[in-house]
Amino acid sequence: MRVESYETKMANLILKYSLNIVKDDIVLIKSETVGEPLVREFVKEIIKLGAHPIVRFHIPEHKEYLVKYGKESQLTFLPYFELQQTETITAYIYIDCLSNARSLSRSDPKKLAMIQKTGIKLREIMNKREAEGKFRWCICPYPTNSMAQDADMSFTDYSDFVFESCKLNDANPVLSWKKVEAEQKKIVKKLTGSKELLIVGKDTELKLSVKDRLWINCCGHRNMPDGEVFTSPIETSAEGEILFDIPTTYNGVEAEDVRLTFKNGIIVNSSAKKGETFLKRMIEMDEGSNKVGEIAFGLNDCIKDASRNILFDEKIGRSMHLAIGSSYEEALGKNKSALHWDLIKDMRKGSKVYIDGKMIYKDGKFI
Repeated sequence: MRVESYETKMANLILKYSLNIVKDDIVLIKSETVGEPLVREFVKEIIKLGAHPIVRFHIPEHKEYLVKYGKESQLTFLPYFELQQTETITAYIYIDCLSNARSLSRSDPKKLAMIQKTGIKLREIMNKREAEGKFRWCICPYPTNSMAQDADMSFTDYSDFVFESCKLNDANPVLSWKKVEAEQKKIVKKLTGSKELLIVGKDTELKLSVKDRLWINCCGHRNMPDGEVFTSPIETSAEGEILFDIPTTYNGVEAEDVRLTFKNGIIVNSSAKKGETFLKRMIEMDEGSNKVGEIAFGLNDCIKDASRNILFDEKIGRSMHLAIGSSYEEALGKNKSALHWDLIKDMRKGSKVYIDGKMIYKDGKFI
Protein backbone atom coordinates (compact mmCIF):
# COMPACT_ATOMS: atom_id res chain seq x y z
CA MET A 1 0.00 0.00 0.00
CA ARG A 2 1.46 3.36 -1.05
CA VAL A 3 1.85 5.91 1.76
CA GLU A 4 1.07 9.46 0.67
CA SER A 5 3.87 11.99 1.14
CA TYR A 6 3.56 15.25 3.05
CA GLU A 7 3.60 17.10 -0.27
CA THR A 8 0.74 15.04 -1.72
CA LYS A 9 -1.42 15.33 1.40
CA MET A 10 -0.89 19.09 1.72
CA ALA A 11 -1.50 19.76 -1.97
CA ASN A 12 -4.74 17.78 -1.97
CA LEU A 13 -5.97 19.45 1.22
CA ILE A 14 -5.28 22.99 -0.02
CA LEU A 15 -6.56 22.48 -3.57
CA LYS A 16 -9.69 20.47 -2.76
CA TYR A 17 -10.72 21.91 0.62
CA SER A 18 -9.08 25.29 1.27
CA LEU A 19 -9.36 26.73 -2.24
CA ASN A 20 -11.70 24.35 -4.10
CA ILE A 21 -9.70 24.68 -7.32
CA VAL A 22 -11.72 23.97 -10.48
CA LYS A 23 -11.15 23.87 -14.23
CA ASP A 24 -9.72 27.11 -15.71
CA ASP A 25 -8.73 28.63 -12.35
CA ILE A 26 -5.50 30.63 -12.59
CA VAL A 27 -3.41 29.71 -9.54
CA LEU A 28 -0.31 31.65 -8.48
CA ILE A 29 2.15 29.76 -6.24
CA LYS A 30 4.87 31.72 -4.43
CA SER A 31 7.68 30.06 -2.51
CA GLU A 32 11.30 30.22 -1.53
CA THR A 33 13.41 27.84 -3.57
CA VAL A 34 13.60 25.39 -0.65
CA GLY A 35 9.87 24.70 -1.09
CA GLU A 36 10.34 23.21 -4.58
CA PRO A 37 9.13 19.67 -3.68
CA LEU A 38 5.77 21.02 -2.48
CA VAL A 39 5.52 23.45 -5.43
CA ARG A 40 6.09 20.54 -7.82
CA GLU A 41 3.19 18.62 -6.26
CA PHE A 42 0.92 21.67 -6.43
CA VAL A 43 1.73 22.17 -10.11
CA LYS A 44 0.99 18.53 -10.95
CA GLU A 45 -2.33 18.46 -9.09
CA ILE A 46 -3.45 21.84 -10.43
CA ILE A 47 -2.88 20.66 -14.01
CA LYS A 48 -4.79 17.43 -13.27
CA LEU A 49 -7.72 19.58 -12.10
CA GLY A 50 -7.74 21.44 -15.44
CA ALA A 51 -6.50 24.71 -13.94
CA HIS A 52 -3.47 26.88 -14.78
CA PRO A 53 -0.47 27.04 -12.37
CA ILE A 54 1.88 30.05 -12.29
CA VAL A 55 5.07 29.62 -10.25
CA ARG A 56 7.08 32.43 -8.65
CA PHE A 57 10.21 31.38 -6.77
CA HIS A 58 12.34 33.83 -4.77
CA ILE A 59 15.72 33.42 -3.15
CA PRO A 60 15.82 33.80 0.67
CA GLU A 61 18.17 36.79 0.47
CA HIS A 62 15.92 38.87 -1.80
CA LYS A 63 14.33 41.11 0.85
CA GLU A 64 17.52 41.15 2.93
CA TYR A 65 19.52 42.56 -0.02
CA LEU A 66 16.74 45.00 -0.89
CA VAL A 67 16.73 46.45 2.62
CA LYS A 68 20.53 46.47 2.89
CA TYR A 69 21.40 47.99 -0.49
CA GLY A 70 18.19 49.38 -1.95
CA LYS A 71 17.45 53.08 -2.49
CA GLU A 72 14.00 54.54 -1.79
CA SER A 73 13.03 54.23 -5.47
CA GLN A 74 13.78 50.49 -5.29
CA LEU A 75 12.02 49.95 -1.95
CA THR A 76 8.85 51.57 -3.31
CA PHE A 77 8.99 49.96 -6.77
CA LEU A 78 5.85 48.03 -7.72
CA PRO A 79 6.09 46.41 -11.17
CA TYR A 80 3.11 46.86 -13.45
CA PHE A 81 2.94 43.13 -14.09
CA GLU A 82 2.35 42.57 -10.33
CA LEU A 83 -0.75 44.75 -10.50
CA GLN A 84 -1.93 43.07 -13.70
CA GLN A 85 -1.31 39.62 -12.26
CA THR A 86 -3.22 40.45 -9.07
CA GLU A 87 -6.17 41.53 -11.20
CA THR A 88 -6.04 38.28 -13.20
CA ILE A 89 -5.36 35.29 -10.92
CA THR A 90 -8.30 33.55 -9.27
CA ALA A 91 -6.33 31.81 -6.49
CA TYR A 92 -3.05 32.35 -4.64
CA ILE A 93 -0.97 29.90 -2.59
CA TYR A 94 1.90 31.17 -0.47
CA ILE A 95 4.24 28.51 0.92
CA ASP A 96 5.81 29.46 4.25
CA CYS A 97 9.25 27.78 4.09
CA LEU A 98 11.90 30.10 5.47
CA SER A 99 15.53 29.12 4.93
CA ASN A 100 16.55 31.68 7.54
CA ALA A 101 13.77 32.92 9.81
CA ARG A 102 16.03 35.64 11.23
CA SER A 103 17.44 37.06 7.99
CA LEU A 104 15.73 40.44 8.61
CA SER A 105 16.33 40.66 12.37
CA ARG A 106 18.96 43.43 11.99
CA SER A 107 17.33 45.24 9.09
CA ASP A 108 16.34 48.91 9.20
CA PRO A 109 12.69 49.01 10.43
CA LYS A 110 12.03 52.17 8.39
CA LYS A 111 13.06 50.43 5.16
CA LEU A 112 11.00 47.36 6.03
CA ALA A 113 8.00 49.63 6.66
CA MET A 114 8.54 51.26 3.25
CA ILE A 115 8.45 47.85 1.52
CA GLN A 116 5.28 46.88 3.40
CA LYS A 117 3.53 50.12 2.49
CA THR A 118 4.37 49.51 -1.17
CA GLY A 119 2.44 46.24 -1.02
CA ILE A 120 -0.77 47.84 0.30
CA LYS A 121 -2.04 48.44 -3.25
CA LEU A 122 -1.83 44.73 -4.05
CA ARG A 123 -3.63 43.78 -0.82
CA GLU A 124 -6.41 46.27 -1.61
CA ILE A 125 -6.94 44.67 -5.01
CA MET A 126 -6.98 41.19 -3.48
CA ASN A 127 -9.44 42.23 -0.76
CA LYS A 128 -11.79 43.83 -3.29
CA ARG A 129 -11.73 40.83 -5.65
CA GLU A 130 -12.15 38.41 -2.74
CA ALA A 131 -15.22 40.32 -1.54
CA GLU A 132 -16.60 40.04 -5.08
CA GLY A 133 -16.06 36.27 -5.08
CA LYS A 134 -13.43 36.43 -7.81
CA PHE A 135 -10.36 35.50 -5.77
CA ARG A 136 -9.29 33.26 -2.88
CA TRP A 137 -5.97 32.62 -1.14
CA CYS A 138 -4.24 30.32 1.32
CA ILE A 139 -0.94 30.17 3.23
CA CYS A 140 0.53 26.77 4.08
CA PRO A 141 3.82 25.60 5.63
CA TYR A 142 6.70 23.50 4.31
CA PRO A 143 9.05 22.51 7.16
CA THR A 144 12.66 23.68 7.04
CA ASN A 145 15.61 23.35 9.41
CA SER A 146 15.46 27.07 10.14
CA MET A 147 11.81 26.86 11.18
CA ALA A 148 12.59 23.81 13.35
CA GLN A 149 15.46 25.63 15.06
CA ASP A 150 13.24 28.64 15.74
CA ALA A 151 10.76 26.29 17.42
CA ASP A 152 13.55 24.63 19.48
CA MET A 153 12.83 21.27 17.83
CA SER A 154 14.66 18.75 15.72
CA PHE A 155 13.63 18.73 12.08
CA THR A 156 11.86 15.38 12.57
CA ASP A 157 9.92 16.63 15.62
CA TYR A 158 9.02 19.86 13.85
CA SER A 159 7.76 17.99 10.79
CA ASP A 160 5.61 15.82 13.06
CA PHE A 161 4.29 18.98 14.73
CA VAL A 162 3.33 20.47 11.34
CA PHE A 163 1.64 17.22 10.27
CA GLU A 164 -0.39 17.08 13.48
CA SER A 165 -1.43 20.74 13.56
CA CYS A 166 -2.61 20.55 9.93
CA LYS A 167 -4.47 17.25 10.64
CA LEU A 168 -2.53 15.50 7.89
CA ASN A 169 -2.20 12.43 10.12
CA ASP A 170 -5.97 12.00 10.13
CA ALA A 171 -7.52 9.38 7.86
CA ASN A 172 -9.47 12.14 6.08
CA PRO A 173 -7.97 15.62 6.67
CA VAL A 174 -10.76 17.31 4.67
CA LEU A 175 -13.42 15.75 6.89
CA SER A 176 -11.44 16.73 10.00
CA TRP A 177 -11.36 20.40 8.95
CA LYS A 178 -15.07 20.31 8.14
CA LYS A 179 -15.63 19.20 11.75
CA VAL A 180 -13.52 22.15 12.95
CA GLU A 181 -15.65 24.44 10.80
CA ALA A 182 -18.84 23.11 12.42
CA GLU A 183 -17.51 23.38 15.99
CA GLN A 184 -16.22 26.93 15.53
CA LYS A 185 -19.50 27.94 13.92
CA LYS A 186 -21.10 27.40 17.34
CA ILE A 187 -18.60 29.79 18.94
CA VAL A 188 -19.23 32.42 16.27
CA LYS A 189 -22.96 32.09 16.97
CA LYS A 190 -22.32 32.63 20.70
CA LEU A 191 -20.30 35.80 20.02
CA THR A 192 -22.48 37.28 17.28
CA GLY A 193 -24.52 40.29 18.38
CA SER A 194 -22.32 41.06 21.39
CA LYS A 195 -21.36 44.64 22.14
CA GLU A 196 -18.51 44.75 24.66
CA LEU A 197 -15.62 42.39 25.27
CA LEU A 198 -13.71 42.48 28.59
CA ILE A 199 -10.46 40.50 28.87
CA VAL A 200 -9.16 39.92 32.42
CA GLY A 201 -5.97 38.12 33.43
CA LYS A 202 -2.43 38.62 34.67
CA ASP A 203 -1.58 42.34 34.34
CA THR A 204 -4.59 42.58 32.02
CA GLU A 205 -7.91 44.38 32.04
CA LEU A 206 -8.87 45.46 28.55
CA LYS A 207 -12.25 46.55 27.20
CA LEU A 208 -13.10 46.50 23.50
CA SER A 209 -16.32 47.36 21.69
CA VAL A 210 -17.33 44.82 19.05
CA LYS A 211 -20.78 46.26 18.45
CA ASP A 212 -22.04 45.60 14.90
CA ARG A 213 -18.78 43.89 13.95
CA LEU A 214 -18.76 40.40 12.43
CA TRP A 215 -17.05 37.35 13.95
CA ILE A 216 -15.22 35.22 11.37
CA ASN A 217 -14.76 31.44 11.45
CA CYS A 218 -11.19 30.55 10.41
CA CYS A 219 -11.21 26.84 9.63
CA GLY A 220 -8.55 26.12 7.02
CA HIS A 221 -9.67 28.07 3.95
CA ARG A 222 -7.02 30.82 4.18
CA ASN A 223 -4.46 29.47 6.62
CA MET A 224 -3.21 25.94 7.09
CA PRO A 225 -3.01 25.15 9.95
CA ASP A 226 -5.99 27.11 11.21
CA GLY A 227 -8.27 27.22 14.23
CA GLU A 228 -9.45 30.63 15.42
CA VAL A 229 -12.41 32.98 15.45
CA PHE A 230 -11.81 36.73 15.19
CA THR A 231 -13.29 40.15 14.70
CA SER A 232 -12.04 43.71 14.25
CA PRO A 233 -13.07 45.90 17.21
CA ILE A 234 -14.35 49.48 16.99
CA GLU A 235 -11.23 51.52 16.28
CA THR A 236 -11.65 54.03 19.16
CA SER A 237 -12.84 51.55 21.79
CA ALA A 238 -9.77 49.92 23.37
CA GLU A 239 -9.39 50.94 27.02
CA GLY A 240 -7.01 49.47 29.58
CA GLU A 241 -3.89 47.36 29.57
CA ILE A 242 -2.84 43.91 28.44
CA LEU A 243 0.21 41.66 28.82
CA PHE A 244 1.18 39.32 25.98
CA ASP A 245 3.18 36.54 27.61
CA ILE A 246 3.79 34.29 24.59
CA PRO A 247 6.83 35.42 22.53
CA THR A 248 6.19 36.48 18.94
CA THR A 249 8.35 37.52 16.01
CA TYR A 250 7.71 40.08 13.30
CA ASN A 251 10.04 40.39 10.31
CA GLY A 252 12.43 38.10 12.15
CA VAL A 253 12.61 40.25 15.30
CA GLU A 254 11.48 38.56 18.52
CA ALA A 255 9.46 40.32 21.21
CA GLU A 256 8.76 38.99 24.72
CA ASP A 257 6.39 40.10 27.45
CA VAL A 258 4.87 42.92 25.42
CA ARG A 259 2.72 45.28 27.50
CA LEU A 260 0.35 47.76 25.89
CA THR A 261 -1.86 50.44 27.43
CA PHE A 262 -4.77 51.85 25.42
CA LYS A 263 -6.82 55.00 25.79
CA ASN A 264 -9.64 55.90 23.38
CA GLY A 265 -8.38 53.15 21.09
CA ILE A 266 -4.80 54.46 20.90
CA ILE A 267 -1.66 52.85 22.35
CA VAL A 268 -0.44 55.41 24.90
CA ASN A 269 2.25 53.25 26.52
CA SER A 270 4.24 50.22 25.40
CA SER A 271 7.08 48.11 26.74
CA ALA A 272 8.67 44.72 26.20
CA LYS A 273 11.19 42.55 28.03
CA LYS A 274 12.81 41.87 24.65
CA GLY A 275 12.46 43.81 21.39
CA GLU A 276 11.13 47.03 22.94
CA THR A 277 12.88 49.43 20.55
CA PHE A 278 11.55 47.49 17.55
CA LEU A 279 8.06 47.38 19.08
CA LYS A 280 7.94 51.16 19.48
CA ARG A 281 9.12 51.69 15.90
CA MET A 282 6.42 49.39 14.58
CA ILE A 283 3.75 51.22 16.60
CA GLU A 284 4.93 54.48 14.99
CA MET A 285 4.92 53.02 11.44
CA ASP A 286 1.89 54.98 10.22
CA GLU A 287 -1.39 56.53 11.35
CA GLY A 288 -3.11 53.19 11.90
CA SER A 289 -0.31 51.17 13.50
CA ASN A 290 -1.11 52.35 17.06
CA LYS A 291 -4.65 50.91 17.06
CA VAL A 292 -6.25 47.46 17.41
CA GLY A 293 -6.95 45.71 14.12
CA GLU A 294 -8.09 42.32 15.40
CA ILE A 295 -9.07 40.37 18.51
CA ALA A 296 -9.23 36.58 18.33
CA PHE A 297 -9.52 33.29 20.20
CA GLY A 298 -6.93 30.58 19.37
CA LEU A 299 -8.63 27.17 19.20
CA ASN A 300 -6.20 24.62 17.73
CA ASP A 301 -5.41 22.27 20.62
CA CYS A 302 -2.78 20.47 18.54
CA ILE A 303 -0.68 23.65 18.91
CA LYS A 304 0.31 23.99 22.56
CA ASP A 305 3.52 26.06 22.63
CA ALA A 306 5.09 28.90 20.69
CA SER A 307 7.07 27.94 17.59
CA ARG A 308 7.98 31.55 16.77
CA ASN A 309 5.96 31.31 13.57
CA ILE A 310 2.73 33.30 13.63
CA LEU A 311 1.04 30.95 11.16
CA PHE A 312 0.98 28.44 14.03
CA ASP A 313 1.27 30.54 17.19
CA GLU A 314 -1.84 32.70 16.71
CA LYS A 315 -3.88 29.46 16.73
CA ILE A 316 -2.42 28.06 19.98
CA GLY A 317 -5.25 26.33 21.80
CA ARG A 318 -6.59 28.26 24.83
CA SER A 319 -4.91 31.50 23.82
CA MET A 320 -6.05 34.90 22.55
CA HIS A 321 -4.31 37.28 20.22
CA LEU A 322 -4.66 40.95 19.48
CA ALA A 323 -3.24 42.48 16.33
CA ILE A 324 -2.06 46.06 16.18
CA GLY A 325 -2.43 47.75 12.81
CA SER A 326 -4.71 46.95 9.90
CA SER A 327 -8.16 45.50 10.49
CA TYR A 328 -10.28 43.21 8.34
CA GLU A 329 -12.94 44.62 6.03
CA GLU A 330 -14.84 41.32 6.10
CA ALA A 331 -15.33 41.84 9.85
CA LEU A 332 -16.36 45.46 9.05
CA GLY A 333 -13.08 46.84 10.40
CA LYS A 334 -11.99 50.26 9.18
CA ASN A 335 -8.41 50.72 10.39
CA LYS A 336 -5.78 51.06 7.64
CA SER A 337 -2.10 50.34 8.20
CA ALA A 338 0.89 48.62 6.60
CA LEU A 339 1.32 46.84 9.95
CA HIS A 340 -0.58 43.80 11.17
CA TRP A 341 1.29 42.27 14.12
CA ASP A 342 -0.41 39.52 16.11
CA LEU A 343 0.50 39.54 19.82
CA ILE A 344 -0.45 36.46 21.82
CA LYS A 345 -1.73 35.95 25.37
CA ASP A 346 -1.81 32.62 27.22
CA MET A 347 -5.32 32.26 28.67
CA ARG A 348 -4.86 28.88 30.38
CA LYS A 349 -4.50 30.11 33.97
CA GLY A 350 -6.41 32.84 35.80
CA SER A 351 -7.92 34.44 32.70
CA LYS A 352 -11.53 35.33 31.96
CA VAL A 353 -13.49 36.92 29.13
CA TYR A 354 -16.81 38.68 29.61
CA ILE A 355 -19.29 39.51 26.87
CA ASP A 356 -21.70 42.31 27.81
CA GLY A 357 -21.00 41.64 31.49
CA LYS A 358 -21.46 37.86 31.34
CA MET A 359 -18.47 35.53 31.72
CA ILE A 360 -18.33 33.26 28.66
CA TYR A 361 -14.73 32.03 28.78
CA LYS A 362 -12.47 30.95 31.64
CA ASP A 363 -8.93 29.53 31.77
CA GLY A 364 -8.82 29.09 28.01
CA LYS A 365 -12.21 27.45 27.52
CA PHE A 366 -15.69 28.64 26.54
CA ILE A 367 -18.28 27.90 29.22
